[in-house]
Amino acid sequence: MSSTTTQPPQTTIYQLSFPAPHILLVTINREKARNSIPSTGHTEGDAIFTWFDREPSLRVAVITGAGKKAFSAGADLIEQNSRASGNNTEPKRQPYMPSSGFAGLSRRQGKKPVIVAVNGFALGGGFEICLNSDLVIAAPEARFGLTEVNVGLYAGAGGLSRVARSAGLQVASEIALTGRHITPEEAKQWGLINRIAKSRDSVVPEAIELAQLIASKSPDGVIVSRAGIRQAFETASMERASQITEQEYGQALKEGDNFKIGVKAFAEKKTPQWVASKL
Repeated sequence: MSSTTTQPPQTTIYQLSFPAPHILLVTINREKARNSIPSTGHTEGDAIFTWFDREPSLRVAVITGAGKKAFSAGADLIEQNSRASGNNTEPKRQPYMPSSGFAGLSRRQGKKPVIVAVNGFALGGGFEICLNSDLVIAAPEARFGLTEVNVGLYAGAGGLSRVARSAGLQVASEIALTGRHITPEEAKQWGLINRIAKSRDSVVPEAIELAQLIASKSPDGVIVSRAGIRQAFETASMERASQITEQEYGQALKEGDNFKIGVKAFAEKKTPQWVASKL
């Protein structure tokens, strides 16, 4: 339903599709492995979402998992076991994970919004993806958890700091120290997801509908609004976060085409016809 001006990166882990204009749908395509992600999946994910940020025709991405059991069960523990036991014959890849984190998302800064459609288990790195994404919609059957303590690890792809910032010390401690599964109701109560979908089958369509609503707004306005929110999340001082956003984007946004298009359409009571962002 959509064409792009540049070719997406090659991938063996993900399936890319375009369900609506300006929308990228990324599906983790390892259903038999509960969509766990091996080391190659992190660099592939980083390449995909770097391309997404740079592709002029795309405005919002949705990521989900293949099948009905899991969004992502986290790291590929079979591969992890092979590495830990010294049986891995593949050349070592350094670093194991890019700076953007698990699947190129758990520590991603990025430019454009990503929505997670959680169709099943989101555990370990799968939950860390959610904790750093812009919006999360979960199926009623979804389950979340930082389960790394169950296998002798810790949530090292950015999840600990993000769950603490989002949910607070005590809730974060319960999640990370017990390794238990939490329900969508708990996750929503703690501010970790946005919505619970009507059904598992509707979670992706609902996420795409939300993506379309965002994509209908000014691409420049969305990019700068997202940057301002994330600056506030990362910066200790709220006022300093506002200053940084204004310094980095304020003038460029007001000099850009979409601001002129937006105010002209408002004055003429017309629907704005946005153009690709140059920010």
